[in-house]
Amino acid sequence: MAAKIKRTTVDLSAYPDLVVIYLGMRVNSLRGLKTLLRLGPGIKAAVAAKPDGLLLHEDLIFSLWPIHALMRQYWRDFESLETWARSTMPHQEWWKEFLRNPSGTGFWHEAYFRRGGFEAIYDDIPTPIGMMQFAPNRPARGPMFSARQRIQAPGEAHGAAPVGEAEVS
Repeated sequence: MAAKIKRTTVDLSAYPDLVVIYLGMRVNSLRGLKTLLRLGPGIKAAVAAKPDGLLLHEDLIFSLWPIHALMRQYWRDFESLETWARSTMPHQEWWKEFLRNPSGTGFWHEAYFRRGGFEAIYDDIPTPIGMMQFAPNRPARGPMFSARQRIQAPGEAHGAAPVGEAEVS
């Protein structure tokens, strides 16, 4: 007799503004492996600090070759995610450093919103992945520069961007 499958689902009614974000770092050169390993402890510390609005953080492996690490995070809402990203020193410092010199890595994220919509950014990713493979690719400039602009969220950003558009142009 075949075993019965235990099917489970989740009730997300308490999370109407849920945001799921995948964040990936691809090692593009040997130097990138050192960069990836150096960032690990800082990421773990940031998650251990339990940022307001972060519901869950998971570490995953996207690919063993090329080495490609992945994180999946569930946030209560976009405002919590944006506030953390724009006001947290480890995140701001890492982002500034990466945009000055990616040190052999590429970074990307894709965000999915329960209320509808998606947005993504890909920096120094040599081979198209995710939405980059089927949607038109555009320079991340002007209205495509920040996540808030890409999703056309109303209101003002929660804090200054870690790096301004002029600094990466």
